[in-house]
Amino acid sequence: MTPGLLISAPASGTGKTTLMLGLLPALRGAGVTVQPFKSGPDYIDPAFHAAASGRASVNLDSWAMGRGQLGALLSAAEGCDLALAEGSMGLFDGVATPGECGTGASADMAALTGWPVVLVLDVSGQAQSAAAVAKGFAELRDDVTLAGVVLNKVASPRHEALVRDGMDRAGIPVFGALPRNKDIALPERHLGLVQAEEQPELERILDEAAAFVGAHLDIQAMRAAAAPTRLPPAQHAITPPGQRIALARDAAFSFVYPHLLQGWRAAGAEILPFSPLADQAPDDSADTCWLPGGYPELHAGRLAAAGTFRTGLQGFAQTRPVHGECGGYMAMGEALIDKQGTHHRMAGLLGLVTSFAKRKMHLGYRLATLDHAIPGHAPATALRGHEFHFSTILDQPDTPLARVVDANGAEVPETGSCRGHATGTYFHLIAEAT
Repeated sequence: MTPGLLISAPASGTGKTTLMLGLLPALRGAGVTVQPFKSGPDYIDPAFHAAASGRASVNLDSWAMGRGQLGALLSAAEGCDLALAEGSMGLFDGVATPGECGTGASADMAALTGWPVVLVLDVSGQAQSAAAVAKGFAELRDDVTLAGVVLNKVASPRHEALVRDGMDRAGIPVFGALPRNKDIALPERHLGLVQAEEQPELERILDEAAAFVGAHLDIQAMRAAAAPTRLPPAQHAITPPGQRIALARDAAFSFVYPHLLQGWRAAGAEILPFSPLADQAPDDSADTCWLPGGYPELHAGRLAAAGTFRTGLQGFAQTRPVHGECGGYMAMGEALIDKQGTHHRMAGLLGLVTSFAKRKMHLGYRLATLDHAIPGHAPATALRGHEFHFSTILDQPDTPLARVVDANGAEVPETGSCRGHATGTYFHLIAEAT
């Protein structure tokens, strides 16, 4: 089985993505074939992984996915030299109540796969005390192996020597030390990093990240610490929403999990992309239309002016199903109010009115039991997904779509809605519940 490592950290914002985006092109440049993965529900990091590695990154999620699906997704690494996964949040951070295979923590994926963890430590403001943090992470779970650490934001050679002294005393291997470097920082917005396709300097950033990581880390020692993947391969079928799927795909609608697209294609479905921002209507030969999430609020004026898109979508929905997730759901509604308070007309398939004028974060796993069908899933089907947005609902006059609870079983008011052939949810589908 392909050997693998998991890049993690004690907390978000510690340097996981910087390390990942340096390692992937550095290894690729050295002729190493690396399959990237992302632990947890994330659309943006995998796009950067793909740009850096030349291979589509795959999401792995212990809360939403069963062992069979995880085994099938891990087969993406077959024939590769190394599997490299980026964790989410802190290594042990997840929900309180386990789902399919765990709490969604990156540590669950390390335990399931057998991949040792490379822990990125922000050592600014501390020296030998960083070893106590690393020691605690090494010992908290018996089923998780710490391969070693990467020291980040090292202030000076003296600082590095002091931190290394603590790690030596604790028996923690150090793969290298990264000084502060603002040149490879990636811009952010309210849902995380700005998308890879919006980065005009992405190639330069990746080149500099590869050179930076290569100059300060012992990459060969890190590769040697990788362990074979122990979760066995499996077969897992995903039901597509249709045979010919018109898929909105542009800067406003880009949040689609690669494993879903792969599963749809594997089931024989054909995907027909179109761009609402370019005022394109869904392909009339399609039998289903799917509007993914993204950033419609950043392009609300263009969407309001896209008459061909709106008319085409309305005509499509007269006879065939249209489904939207989060941003796609908002675009299917009656109106979207941006953060300046400007009212923008949307497609009007649903009566939904959403607003960014008063930001409120909605974040977390969702378990939805459908009261009405959506494309590919019958009533009473249980779906696992994730919700992350800052918009609020001002009006939702249509029939509720599902009964939705969070990971702890608490009822969630964002039920989704349906009208005729139109359905939509605020949560992004990850997998069917088993």
